[in-house]
Amino acid sequence: MKKDGMLEKEVEQARLYENRRQFLSRLSIGIGSAALGSLLIPDLFSGKGGDSDGPAPGIPHFAPKAKRVIYLFQSGGVSQLESFDGKPKLREMMGQDLPESVRGGQRLTGMTAGQASFPLVGSYYDFAQYGKSGAWVSSAFPHTAKIVDDLCIIRSLHTDAINHDPAITFFQTGAQQGNRPSMGAWLSYGLGSENQNLPAFCVLVSKGRGNGQGVYAKLWTNGFLDSVHQGVQLMGGPDPVLYLGNPPGTDKVSRRKLFDKLAELNLLQFEAFGDPEITAKVQQYEMAYRMQTSVPEVTDLSKEPDHIVKLYGPDCLVPGTYAANCLLARKLSENGVRFVQLYHQGWDQHGNLPNEMATQAKDVDQASAALVTDLKQRGLLDETLVIWGGEFGRTSYCQGRLEFNNYGRDHHPRCFSVWMAGGGIKPGIVYGETDEFSYNIVKDPVHVHDFHATILHQLGLNHEKLTYRHLGRRYRLTDVAGTVVKDILV
Repeated sequence: MKKDGMLEKEVEQARLYENRRQFLSRLSIGIGSAALGSLLIPDLFSGKGGDSDGPAPGIPHFAPKAKRVIYLFQSGGVSQLESFDGKPKLREMMGQDLPESVRGGQRLTGMTAGQASFPLVGSYYDFAQYGKSGAWVSSAFPHTAKIVDDLCIIRSLHTDAINHDPAITFFQTGAQQGNRPSMGAWLSYGLGSENQNLPAFCVLVSKGRGNGQGVYAKLWTNGFLDSVHQGVQLMGGPDPVLYLGNPPGTDKVSRRKLFDKLAELNLLQFEAFGDPEITAKVQQYEMAYRMQTSVPEVTDLSKEPDHIVKLYGPDCLVPGTYAANCLLARKLSENGVRFVQLYHQGWDQHGNLPNEMATQAKDVDQASAALVTDLKQRGLLDETLVIWGGEFGRTSYCQGRLEFNNYGRDHHPRCFSVWMAGGGIKPGIVYGETDEFSYNIVKDPVHVHDFHATILHQLGLNHEKLTYRHLGRRYRLTDVAGTVVKDILV
């Protein structure tokens, strides 16, 4: 009986093996096709069951206005007073103390809480009106001024965080704490990829010449979502994605065989343990294999025509610069990357703001405007949402030494400016209004959760329905808040 039992077990194992072999043979190229199937339908083998509450990948909740996003994040906190919300009264009252009735006991950072006074300081830069919209723009942004009729400038954004780390994390993930999925990861999870040869979510980082706050991988993390949704950082230089190329002595054929064997082993492991991260690993191997061909082609900027180089500026041919990243963002976006996130560091001007902001603005102004213009002339702006802005604004009072051409500003979360373009956003408007000190919002406030809800809405996603159940709770990008700002939508 024991031998018969062993024989029956061996027969059953052989039958299971034969069924698997027949299944794979029908797919014509073996386990690689199974992995490809899991890429085309990421939840096919995930075993998530009731944990996944989002739409089927690539299927939005309703008809979208935008297909993809390019987010030009200005890390450090751009001063609204020197960019898009000039206040003439501050020049008139220069040196006078900020009225207590205006501050209203609002919290301060540790950098200015000990100051004996809070002297007001107006912008070093002049403001003028531009375009048919008549939007006021600082002289530090001459190229952006030329495209104001394509922009929706929001002057009434406000946030909960007053320091850099929680404020940047809040903007990227909808929470001030770490280990939450970033916006790009949510979009990858909710909408899937448009191009199976490129990641749905790509990240580009550049450094300005001012005081730079660091950016870090937790800002583009997948959090508790499958790891296939994590942002892929592209580096400046000959190897945009580290370790993507074949090691010495390995060709494409042997690499393919290696991935097929790894996929086979991982599939056996998945059958034993049911861990969705195992299939995520297979998907990542497959994506890396295809990226070996697609990434070098997309990241090659040397073939861009002269008129495009002139549009973005000569720095666009210098890998790792902001201009090069803007041009690369356009190429990634037009090739189907769902969410391209740029980070440009250096906007934290606590001192010497007039000089430092001039160099920062010069680094980003032309390329940012060029990106909008380039997308528009290619017919892509209508389906691409472009966003420009930082994590908070700056105070109307001076931090430290006060001179007209040498002053600094502290962090200010209560009101600041960003702009949006394309993707079904109304062009040529200014939304929201601040008081004459740009210290408080007096009309149409927009919270970060509202901002996120609006972005998701333009991509055809109901922010209340894009959820994921984790540790017994349904999470979403907008937490338990957020209202779509319908007044800025076409």
